[in-house]
Amino acid sequence: MITIGSFSISEQVLKLVFLFLAAAVIHQIAFRIIVPLFKRMAKKTINVWDDIIIERKVLKRALHILPATVLSFGLPLVMDTSGELYTILTKAIILYYIIVGYLVFEALLNVVLDLYELNEKSKKVSIRGFVQAIKIIGFLFALILVISQLAGKSPVVFLSGLGAFTAIILLFFKDSILGLVAGIQLSTNDLVRKGDWIEIPKHGADGDVIDISLTTVRVQNWDKTITAVPAYDLVSSSFKNWRGMSESGGRRIKRSINIDLNTIRFLQPDEIEKLMKIKLLRPYLEERINEIKKANSENYGSEDLMVVTNGRRLTNIGTFRAYCIAYLRNHPGIHQKLTFLIRQLDLTPNGLPLEIYVFCNDTAWVAYEGIQADIFDHLLAVLPEFNLRAFQMLSGEDIKRALQGSAVPVCEKE
Repeated sequence: MITIGSFSISEQVLKLVFLFLAAAVIHQIAFRIIVPLFKRMAKKTINVWDDIIIERKVLKRALHILPATVLSFGLPLVMDTSGELYTILTKAIILYYIIVGYLVFEALLNVVLDLYELNEKSKKVSIRGFVQAIKIIGFLFALILVISQLAGKSPVVFLSGLGAFTAIILLFFKDSILGLVAGIQLSTNDLVRKGDWIEIPKHGADGDVIDISLTTVRVQNWDKTITAVPAYDLVSSSFKNWRGMSESGGRRIKRSINIDLNTIRFLQPDEIEKLMKIKLLRPYLEERINEIKKANSENYGSEDLMVVTNGRRLTNIGTFRAYCIAYLRNHPGIHQKLTFLIRQLDLTPNGLPLEIYVFCNDTAWVAYEGIQADIFDHLLAVLPEFNLRAFQMLSGEDIKRALQGSAVPVCEKE
């Protein structure tokens, strides 16, 4: 017994106090000297991994073991190992080891994930779901160890009895388990990657994937809102992924110009002569004119060709379609190796649809819309050169002019 003034302190309590003070000193040394020193060293290196270790607090969490280690080795020296207090403190230290160990394990997994996401492969195969699954397994394992320490039983007892709670776990954690399985399927089957443009009408999602977690896929829509979609829905229902378009290097243009049927007719010689001045169209016209002359001379006489329905002739719609092909074949914004099709669709009450089915070589949204608009600006503007007109529903102004007897020209000729 040690007496200090009027107070009496047992030698064991005093030793215990000094032991805890020593642990506190070790803690201060670790966090005031070792951690700042490591930070300064990390800043001086060109490596990324040491910066990530600092950011994810791996070192800080690991250094919590030092004070516990001092207590673990010091307690048998200052206390009676058969006492109840010693048993309580020993269990507390073990629990502390388990918690710190799990926290360090989780931080290391975060470091692995961050390092992996710096690699280009992370855009193709995401491991975030797998990392989260490992975290859950690690947490359950740590929880079993904590419970076994508190109950004073072997962890094997709890592991062997875990099967009895399977039905309850499946009932209460049904959505989480489905999300876990779906997240693994999304990663292994490469259905969705970070950065993919996807459309999920069911959830109103249309934009880029910004995160793929174990149970949720987050999509940033084009209006900058974020939609969180359960991973299970991407496996159980349909969605559109535009990755194939991005990887092909071309984005589809599929739009029609409705031609007024009243303007479709055969070309006259003076009109053909005028169109021959169009450089893009000249090779087509020369080839077709020679082909038509040869076919007509072999099958028809001069008197037969006086009838319009006899023989082959050029039409303004066919020539315009040839011009569209020539124009787009020479357009720098059109992908020439992907599907290239200019075709007529079935007649409609709104005229004859002439469909442009090609691919733009720039998949960026703004650039794509600009190229598409430029193409149709030009094609609509050159329609009168072929004496064609795009179909348009009558407006109030058209009816007013008709009632007033003002003539609205079908086409303009030079």
